[in-house]
Amino acid sequence: MIERSIQCLGPHGFHRIVYSEWPGPVGAPVLLCVHGLTRNGKDFDTIAEALSARYRVIAPDMAGRGRSDYLAIAADYDVKLYLSDLAALIARLDVECIDWLGTSMGGTLGVLMAALPRNPIRRLVINDVGPILPKAAAERIVAYVGVEVSFPSIEAMEAALRKIYSVFGPMTEAQMRKLTEDSAGRRPDGSFGFAYDPHIADAFKTTPVTEVNLWPFWDAVTCPILLLRGAVSDVLPRDVADEIIRRKANAELVEFAGIGHAPPLLSEDQIATVRDFLTAK
Repeated sequence: MIERSIQCLGPHGFHRIVYSEWPGPVGAPVLLCVHGLTRNGKDFDTIAEALSARYRVIAPDMAGRGRSDYLAIAADYDVKLYLSDLAALIARLDVECIDWLGTSMGGTLGVLMAALPRNPIRRLVINDVGPILPKAAAERIVAYVGVEVSFPSIEAMEAALRKIYSVFGPMTEAQMRKLTEDSAGRRPDGSFGFAYDPHIADAFKTTPVTEVNLWPFWDAVTCPILLLRGAVSDVLPRDVADEIIRRKANAELVEFAGIGHAPPLLSEDQIATVRDFLTAK
Protein backbone atom coordinates (compact mmCIF):
# COMPACT_ATOMS: atom_id res chain seq x y z
CA MET A 1 0.00 0.00 0.00
CA ILE A 2 1.23 3.49 -0.90
CA GLU A 3 0.02 6.75 0.67
CA ARG A 4 -0.51 9.59 -1.77
CA SER A 5 -2.24 12.98 -1.74
CA ILE A 6 -3.86 15.45 -4.09
CA GLN A 7 -4.62 19.16 -3.78
CA CYS A 8 -8.31 19.87 -4.40
CA LEU A 9 -9.99 23.25 -4.89
CA GLY A 10 -12.94 24.24 -2.72
CA PRO A 11 -14.92 27.49 -2.36
CA HIS A 12 -12.31 28.97 -0.02
CA GLY A 13 -9.02 27.68 -1.38
CA PHE A 14 -7.16 24.42 -1.72
CA HIS A 15 -7.22 21.48 0.65
CA ARG A 16 -5.23 18.26 0.70
CA ILE A 17 -6.92 14.89 0.26
CA VAL A 18 -4.88 11.87 1.31
CA TYR A 19 -5.55 8.46 -0.23
CA SER A 20 -4.18 4.95 0.00
CA GLU A 21 -3.34 3.08 -3.17
CA TRP A 22 -2.82 -0.62 -3.77
CA PRO A 23 -1.28 -0.59 -7.30
CA GLY A 24 -2.39 -4.09 -8.32
CA PRO A 25 -1.20 -5.75 -11.53
CA VAL A 26 -0.01 -3.63 -14.45
CA GLY A 27 -3.03 -2.24 -16.28
CA ALA A 28 -5.48 -3.40 -13.59
CA PRO A 29 -8.93 -1.79 -13.48
CA VAL A 30 -9.51 0.80 -10.77
CA LEU A 31 -11.73 0.31 -7.74
CA LEU A 32 -12.50 3.52 -5.83
CA CYS A 33 -13.58 2.92 -2.21
CA VAL A 34 -15.41 5.74 -0.42
CA HIS A 35 -16.16 5.61 3.31
CA GLY A 36 -19.06 6.65 5.52
CA LEU A 37 -19.87 9.98 7.14
CA THR A 38 -17.53 9.84 10.16
CA ARG A 39 -15.16 7.13 8.95
CA ASN A 40 -12.03 7.17 6.75
CA GLY A 41 -10.36 5.24 3.98
CA LYS A 42 -8.63 2.80 6.31
CA ASP A 43 -11.95 1.01 6.67
CA PHE A 44 -11.15 -0.62 3.32
CA ASP A 45 -7.65 -1.89 4.14
CA THR A 46 -8.72 -5.53 4.43
CA ILE A 47 -10.89 -5.73 1.33
CA ALA A 48 -8.43 -3.59 -0.65
CA GLU A 49 -5.60 -6.00 0.15
CA ALA A 50 -7.78 -8.93 -0.90
CA LEU A 51 -8.89 -7.32 -4.17
CA SER A 52 -5.48 -5.89 -5.09
CA ALA A 53 -4.62 -9.16 -6.82
CA ARG A 54 -6.94 -8.01 -9.62
CA TYR A 55 -7.56 -4.31 -8.98
CA ARG A 56 -5.78 -1.03 -8.51
CA VAL A 57 -7.58 -0.01 -5.33
CA ILE A 58 -7.90 3.61 -4.20
CA ALA A 59 -9.28 4.61 -0.78
CA PRO A 60 -9.35 8.34 0.05
CA ASP A 61 -9.99 10.06 3.35
CA MET A 62 -12.66 12.62 2.50
CA ALA A 63 -12.13 16.23 3.59
CA GLY A 64 -12.32 16.60 7.35
CA ARG A 65 -11.58 12.92 8.01
CA GLY A 66 -8.53 10.88 8.85
CA ARG A 67 -5.32 12.13 7.25
CA SER A 68 -6.96 14.70 4.96
CA ASP A 69 -7.21 18.43 5.70
CA TYR A 70 -9.96 19.84 7.84
CA LEU A 71 -11.75 22.71 6.11
CA ALA A 72 -11.52 26.24 7.51
CA ILE A 73 -15.16 26.99 6.67
CA ALA A 74 -17.57 24.37 8.01
CA ALA A 75 -20.22 25.25 5.42
CA ASP A 76 -17.89 23.87 2.73
CA TYR A 77 -18.54 20.32 3.96
CA ASP A 78 -21.20 19.37 1.44
CA VAL A 79 -21.98 16.98 -1.37
CA LYS A 80 -20.79 19.35 -4.10
CA LEU A 81 -17.32 19.58 -2.57
CA TYR A 82 -17.10 15.83 -1.98
CA LEU A 83 -18.06 15.06 -5.58
CA SER A 84 -15.65 17.69 -6.88
CA ASP A 85 -12.81 16.19 -4.81
CA LEU A 86 -13.60 12.69 -6.05
CA ALA A 87 -13.75 13.89 -9.66
CA ALA A 88 -10.30 15.46 -9.20
CA LEU A 89 -9.01 12.21 -7.74
CA ILE A 90 -10.39 10.18 -10.65
CA ALA A 91 -8.70 12.61 -13.05
CA ARG A 92 -5.42 12.10 -11.16
CA LEU A 93 -5.74 8.34 -11.71
CA ASP A 94 -5.78 8.91 -15.50
CA VAL A 95 -8.36 6.24 -16.33
CA GLU A 96 -11.50 6.28 -18.45
CA CYS A 97 -13.68 4.21 -16.12
CA ILE A 98 -13.75 2.94 -12.56
CA ASP A 99 -15.70 0.62 -10.31
CA TRP A 100 -17.04 2.14 -7.09
CA LEU A 101 -17.45 0.68 -3.61
CA GLY A 102 -19.17 3.05 -1.19
CA THR A 103 -20.28 2.57 2.41
CA SER A 104 -23.20 4.70 3.62
CA MET A 105 -22.26 8.30 2.63
CA GLY A 106 -19.75 6.86 0.17
CA GLY A 107 -22.51 4.82 -1.43
CA THR A 108 -24.75 7.86 -1.78
CA LEU A 109 -21.90 9.80 -3.38
CA GLY A 110 -21.45 6.92 -5.82
CA VAL A 111 -25.12 7.06 -6.79
CA LEU A 112 -25.00 10.84 -7.25
CA MET A 113 -21.97 10.52 -9.53
CA ALA A 114 -23.38 7.52 -11.41
CA ALA A 115 -26.56 9.50 -12.11
CA LEU A 116 -24.64 12.15 -14.04
CA PRO A 117 -24.29 12.12 -17.84
CA ARG A 118 -21.06 10.58 -19.18
CA ASN A 119 -19.97 9.46 -15.71
CA PRO A 120 -16.99 7.07 -15.39
CA ILE A 121 -18.59 4.39 -13.19
CA ARG A 122 -18.76 0.88 -14.67
CA ARG A 123 -20.07 -1.07 -11.66
CA LEU A 124 -21.42 0.23 -8.37
CA VAL A 125 -21.32 -1.49 -4.97
CA ILE A 126 -23.54 0.26 -2.43
CA ASN A 127 -22.99 -0.75 1.18
CA ASP A 128 -26.09 -0.29 3.33
CA VAL A 129 -27.69 2.89 2.11
CA GLY A 130 -30.60 3.59 -0.19
CA PRO A 131 -32.68 6.36 -1.74
CA ILE A 132 -34.70 6.80 1.45
CA LEU A 133 -33.06 7.63 4.79
CA PRO A 134 -35.80 7.19 7.42
CA LYS A 135 -36.31 10.09 9.80
CA ALA A 136 -35.56 7.93 12.85
CA ALA A 137 -32.20 6.87 11.40
CA ALA A 138 -31.40 10.46 10.44
CA GLU A 139 -32.19 11.60 13.98
CA ARG A 140 -29.91 8.90 15.42
CA ILE A 141 -27.05 10.00 13.17
CA VAL A 142 -27.52 13.70 13.92
CA ALA A 143 -27.51 12.92 17.64
CA TYR A 144 -23.96 11.53 17.62
CA VAL A 145 -22.16 13.21 14.69
CA GLY A 146 -20.03 16.11 15.82
CA VAL A 147 -20.29 15.33 19.52
CA GLU A 148 -16.75 15.65 20.86
CA VAL A 149 -15.73 12.89 23.23
CA SER A 150 -12.33 11.97 24.60
CA PHE A 151 -10.81 8.82 26.04
CA PRO A 152 -7.79 8.69 28.37
CA SER A 153 -6.26 5.75 26.50
CA ILE A 154 -6.62 3.72 23.32
CA GLU A 155 -7.84 0.84 25.51
CA ALA A 156 -10.65 2.97 26.90
CA MET A 157 -11.62 4.01 23.39
CA GLU A 158 -11.62 0.37 22.25
CA ALA A 159 -13.92 -0.59 25.12
CA ALA A 160 -16.39 2.11 24.04
CA LEU A 161 -16.20 1.14 20.38
CA ARG A 162 -16.94 -2.50 21.19
CA LYS A 163 -20.41 -1.33 22.20
CA ILE A 164 -20.86 1.27 19.47
CA TYR A 165 -19.77 -1.05 16.66
CA SER A 166 -21.37 -4.23 17.92
CA VAL A 167 -23.74 -3.82 14.96
CA PHE A 168 -20.82 -4.72 12.69
CA GLY A 169 -21.11 -8.34 13.78
CA PRO A 170 -18.38 -10.61 15.19
CA MET A 171 -14.82 -9.27 14.96
CA THR A 172 -11.51 -10.72 16.05
CA GLU A 173 -9.40 -9.01 18.69
CA ALA A 174 -7.00 -7.85 15.96
CA GLN A 175 -9.84 -6.44 13.85
CA MET A 176 -11.29 -4.58 16.83
CA ARG A 177 -7.94 -3.05 17.73
CA LYS A 178 -7.33 -1.97 14.12
CA LEU A 179 -10.81 -0.44 13.91
CA THR A 180 -10.06 1.50 17.09
CA GLU A 181 -6.68 2.72 15.90
CA ASP A 182 -8.13 3.74 12.55
CA SER A 183 -10.92 5.63 14.33
CA ALA A 184 -8.64 7.47 16.75
CA GLY A 185 -7.08 10.90 16.66
CA ARG A 186 -4.61 12.06 19.31
CA ARG A 187 -5.53 15.25 21.13
CA PRO A 188 -2.97 17.87 22.31
CA ASP A 189 -3.51 16.78 25.92
CA GLY A 190 -2.65 13.18 25.05
CA SER A 191 -6.22 11.88 25.11
CA PHE A 192 -7.90 10.15 22.17
CA GLY A 193 -10.91 11.26 20.14
CA PHE A 194 -12.47 10.41 16.82
CA ALA A 195 -10.42 11.20 13.71
CA TYR A 196 -12.80 13.61 12.04
CA ASP A 197 -13.62 17.29 12.23
CA PRO A 198 -16.71 17.71 14.43
CA HIS A 199 -17.73 20.60 12.17
CA ILE A 200 -18.74 18.13 9.43
CA ALA A 201 -21.99 17.97 11.41
CA ASP A 202 -22.71 21.70 11.47
CA ALA A 203 -25.01 21.62 8.45
CA PHE A 204 -27.15 18.89 10.06
CA LYS A 205 -27.63 20.96 13.22
CA THR A 206 -29.14 24.02 11.51
CA THR A 207 -32.05 22.40 9.66
CA PRO A 208 -34.93 20.22 10.86
CA VAL A 209 -34.36 16.48 10.55
CA THR A 210 -36.58 15.01 7.84
CA GLU A 211 -36.70 11.86 5.76
CA VAL A 212 -34.23 12.01 2.86
CA ASN A 213 -35.54 10.99 -0.58
CA LEU A 214 -33.03 10.49 -3.41
CA TRP A 215 -35.12 8.33 -5.75
CA PRO A 216 -34.63 10.58 -8.81
CA PHE A 217 -30.87 9.98 -8.63
CA TRP A 218 -31.20 6.23 -8.11
CA ASP A 219 -33.61 6.03 -11.02
CA ALA A 220 -31.04 7.74 -13.26
CA VAL A 221 -28.30 5.15 -12.58
CA THR A 222 -27.83 2.76 -15.50
CA CYS A 223 -24.76 0.74 -14.47
CA PRO A 224 -25.05 -2.61 -12.61
CA ILE A 225 -25.57 -2.23 -8.85
CA LEU A 226 -24.73 -4.59 -6.01
CA LEU A 227 -26.67 -3.56 -2.90
CA LEU A 228 -25.27 -4.84 0.39
CA ARG A 229 -27.48 -4.72 3.47
CA GLY A 230 -27.06 -5.51 7.13
CA ALA A 231 -30.16 -7.55 7.92
CA VAL A 232 -30.97 -5.39 10.97
CA SER A 233 -29.98 -2.04 9.45
CA ASP A 234 -32.08 1.00 10.31
CA VAL A 235 -30.46 3.09 7.57
CA LEU A 236 -31.56 0.78 4.74
CA PRO A 237 -34.92 -0.76 5.70
CA ARG A 238 -35.78 -4.01 3.96
CA ASP A 239 -38.81 -2.54 2.18
CA VAL A 240 -36.61 0.16 0.64
CA ALA A 241 -34.08 -2.45 -0.48
CA ASP A 242 -36.88 -4.51 -2.02
CA GLU A 243 -38.18 -1.44 -3.87
CA ILE A 244 -34.71 -0.82 -5.33
CA ILE A 245 -34.62 -4.36 -6.68
CA ARG A 246 -38.16 -4.02 -8.05
CA ARG A 247 -37.41 -0.76 -9.84
CA LYS A 248 -33.89 -1.53 -11.08
CA ALA A 249 -33.45 -4.59 -13.26
CA ASN A 250 -29.67 -4.12 -13.10
CA ALA A 251 -29.52 -4.32 -9.28
CA GLU A 252 -29.02 -7.29 -6.96
CA LEU A 253 -29.34 -7.47 -3.17
CA VAL A 254 -27.21 -9.44 -0.70
CA GLU A 255 -28.03 -9.38 3.01
CA PHE A 256 -25.79 -10.35 5.92
CA ALA A 257 -27.53 -11.83 8.96
CA GLY A 258 -27.07 -10.34 12.41
CA ILE A 259 -25.46 -7.13 11.15
CA GLY A 260 -26.79 -3.59 11.29
CA HIS A 261 -25.38 -0.46 9.70
CA ALA A 262 -23.11 -1.27 8.01
CA PRO A 263 -21.40 -4.53 6.97
CA PRO A 264 -17.69 -3.84 7.69
CA LEU A 265 -16.38 -5.82 4.68
CA LEU A 266 -13.90 -7.73 6.83
CA SER A 267 -15.17 -11.31 6.58
CA GLU A 268 -14.43 -13.61 3.67
CA ASP A 269 -18.11 -13.99 2.71
CA GLN A 270 -18.55 -10.21 2.46
CA ILE A 271 -15.32 -9.78 0.50
CA ALA A 272 -16.18 -12.67 -1.83
CA THR A 273 -19.62 -11.17 -2.54
CA VAL A 274 -18.00 -7.92 -3.68
CA ARG A 275 -15.26 -9.69 -5.64
CA ASP A 276 -17.69 -11.93 -7.49
CA PHE A 277 -19.86 -8.99 -8.54
CA LEU A 278 -16.95 -6.84 -9.71
CA THR A 279 -15.33 -9.60 -11.73
CA ALA A 280 -18.53 -10.94 -13.32
CA LYS A 281 -18.55 -10.87 -17.10
